[in-house]
Amino acid sequence: MQVKVKFLGGAKTVTGSRYLLELDHQKILVDCGLFQGLKEFRLRNWESFPIDPKSIDLVILTHAHIDHSGYLPKLVKEGFSGPIYCTYATDELVRILLLDAGKLQEEEAAYAQRKGYSSHEKPMPLYTIEDVEKVFPFLKPVDMNEEIQLNEKVNITFFNAGHILGAAIVKMKVKGENQEKKIVFSGDLGRYHDPIFHAPARIPFADVLFMESTYGNRSQKEQKPVDELARAIRETYRNGGVAIIPAFAVGRTQMILYYLHYLQQKGNIPDIPIYVDSPMAIDVTKLYKKYTEYHRLGPLLEEEGANPFLHKNLHYYQTQEASMSLNAIRGDAIIISASGMATGGRILHHLYNRLPREQDSIIFVGYQAEGTRGRRLLEGESTSRMYGVEVPVKSKIYYIEGLSAHADQEELMEWAEGFASKPKMTFLIHGEKEASETLSQKLTEILQWNTIVPEYMESFSLFEGI
Repeated sequence: MQVKVKFLGGAKTVTGSRYLLELDHQKILVDCGLFQGLKEFRLRNWESFPIDPKSIDLVILTHAHIDHSGYLPKLVKEGFSGPIYCTYATDELVRILLLDAGKLQEEEAAYAQRKGYSSHEKPMPLYTIEDVEKVFPFLKPVDMNEEIQLNEKVNITFFNAGHILGAAIVKMKVKGENQEKKIVFSGDLGRYHDPIFHAPARIPFADVLFMESTYGNRSQKEQKPVDELARAIRETYRNGGVAIIPAFAVGRTQMILYYLHYLQQKGNIPDIPIYVDSPMAIDVTKLYKKYTEYHRLGPLLEEEGANPFLHKNLHYYQTQEASMSLNAIRGDAIIISASGMATGGRILHHLYNRLPREQDSIIFVGYQAEGTRGRRLLEGESTSRMYGVEVPVKSKIYYIEGLSAHADQEELMEWAEGFASKPKMTFLIHGEKEASETLSQKLTEILQWNTIVPEYMESFSLFEGI
């Protein structure tokens, strides 16, 4: 058997994760992400898929984030009809996230046509809610830590990756005529001392490893993110303003709610209302009670007054009307809304209304990819283009490092050191060029690993005649 890989995304970028494995004539796609950020990346979503989707036998998802799952509706629309394997929590999250993505695509296309700011005569969504619903029959959820036989030659097991609810490391056993090989995909790895999620599982053996490198060139050890978050909120409160926190509905919003509740209980931030303006985040938060085995919060969710997702200051806003009503609030409030990189969703109308106000603040609490509105605001742009209008940036912009759900460089190295023997080949993926190359160099120098930072669309032979 010959085993090859082709990098269809997630190579020198933190977006569009898609890794095509070819085992003789069988094709397995690991992750099926949407490209976000820079326009040159986003345009790839509209191009024909690099191979015929009908020829792909199955998809394996490491987790539900859109940069790992968001292309699925288009893949199915173009002819894919095989099983999509993931954990049970990922199955539920994918449904929530994709429906939201389809709705946003439709709304943005309709709005662009109405306002006439698209270069296309009739702007079309990448996919619709109807397209999204066609994905669901193919989802095949499996238990964490349970070995699943995909066919007579391939078995997979999902192990806890931390990061978000249901996120998994994928270990694949490939049986050839003469020997068995192990291929491991790290997925996105979480933190070692995360307040919500368990540390990523140790994997002792891999012949070939695909390892994420989002923070491959950063250490978050010295930061005190909770203190910095508290300071930003107190400063905004003293200015008589509203703190806007762009946060992804999955993972980040729940972590921020945990910290805000903690800070209010300790008296470190004022006892002011917290608004979660994201129907998706509300749906996701409910899943934490259903999947307590994935996180550490179980006892808190049962105890009155201790639940960070249910207390007197916390208000969940579902409808668009309720969301718009938040524009009237002039001070003493915290608003959390998606998306986390301010690329779309309800956060846009909050930024549209708040960026021109000096009293208000925007607090970014996670990684801002190249080319995103969040990254441009952090880099100091004086106006931000939204809804075809240049909006002046007068509000204070904060960036809190250390609240990421991604392992930093030291934690990535710690996870790598958990292997009992060196992988024969390690690909550094899901990181911008500098991050991937820095981690690659560190793994080579300290652990003497054979590392490769692949290019987009590059192919490699992993095993010959196993």
